[in-house]
Amino acid sequence: MSIIISFMLLVCLISCTTARDSSREALQVTIGIGNGNLSKGCNDKHHNLPFKLNCKLPKTPLANEVLKFADQRLALVHPIIQKFKSLITSDPLGITQTWVGSDICSYKGFYCDNPPDNKSAIAVASIDFNGFQLSAPSLDGFLDQLPDIALFHANSNNFSGSLSPNIAKLRYLYELDISNNRFSGPFPDAVLNMPGLTFLDIRFNFFTGSVPSQIFTQNLDALFINNNEFMIHLPDNIVNTHIFYLTLANNKFNGPLPRTIFKAFSSLAEVLLLNDQLTGCIPYEIGLLKEAVVFDAGNNQLTGHLPFSLACMENLEQLNFAGNLLFGAVPEVVCELGKLMNLSLSENYFIHVGPMCRILIERGVLDVRNNCIPDLPFQRSVEECANFFAHPRFCTRMWSYNYIPCYHFPSSSSIPEMAPSP
Repeated sequence: MSIIISFMLLVCLISCTTARDSSREALQVTIGIGNGNLSKGCNDKHHNLPFKLNCKLPKTPLANEVLKFADQRLALVHPIIQKFKSLITSDPLGITQTWVGSDICSYKGFYCDNPPDNKSAIAVASIDFNGFQLSAPSLDGFLDQLPDIALFHANSNNFSGSLSPNIAKLRYLYELDISNNRFSGPFPDAVLNMPGLTFLDIRFNFFTGSVPSQIFTQNLDALFINNNEFMIHLPDNIVNTHIFYLTLANNKFNGPLPRTIFKAFSSLAEVLLLNDQLTGCIPYEIGLLKEAVVFDAGNNQLTGHLPFSLACMENLEQLNFAGNLLFGAVPEVVCELGKLMNLSLSENYFIHVGPMCRILIERGVLDVRNNCIPDLPFQRSVEECANFFAHPRFCTRMWSYNYIPCYHFPSSSSIPEMAPSP
């Protein structure tokens, strides 16, 4: 009897201590009887004690929280975002840790606004993942399922795959930037069916094949497709375009510079054609790029003389033809361009520069190193120059190289398709 009373006092002591314990862990009791030991937990239903242990029950998980969204449009895209989150294989900056709960507008990289069709509604209107370093095998099922998206910027991540043709259904999307990723496959033709698109940047990816000529006539302000693996001739059937910024550099564009492209692109402010595989002579129509501030066709295989029509490009600040096969004299009228800050003609075969060009050399504006100009330093060897000129290169329409259309036709609308023959 005294043994049972002792046990009851001991259990009472334990129970009182447990009542004061703020810990949520279940109590485990160890009691020794006679010469044997019995170690049991509170959840053990098979203990042999002659009394009931007063133990706290373990905490049970709460039911899933019911999410409440500010707008039904946000509720519809929530599972789409969460599914995309589950596909992300790398998130070194912890971006997706903020993609929790019903307040999608506070997710990092997501921005909400009133959609055009309902100014009182709230929807995911833009996404900016620039520099997030996220990795995912595809954007399919994510980007193409965001019905109210207007801007999608995802520069400098590790997204791959190809773009779904379903993006053509995104009626509000007008800026698409997926540059500096790992996308591959052919040119994303879906963008051809997006008349509202004004900004397309797919540079620094692994797209291959041809570029449809329709993209150049679309209502785009900027087209950046440089640093891919595109391999085609530049289109020569373009009549008009709205593009202001065009970068085709570091691809495999080949063939000559089409004459018609310059009139079509007369409003271009920036043209980047460097590190392609362009050949042939430079047509005088290049002077029709009257709004161009930057023109870069370095490291190609262009040959012949520099056309005097470059003097019509009065807004030029940077002009680069370095690393080609150009020869003859550097036109003085080009060196007289008032806004020119950088004129690079190095690594060609020019043989003469006049007094205005020499002033630009002294100012560090004009670079003519590694040419064949006899009285200047840092030129090619006599043997190298002689070998080049031993294989003559001819250009058609030689009369056009001295033709300056803007001198005769100040109004762009009166510039003829072809200059008259001398």
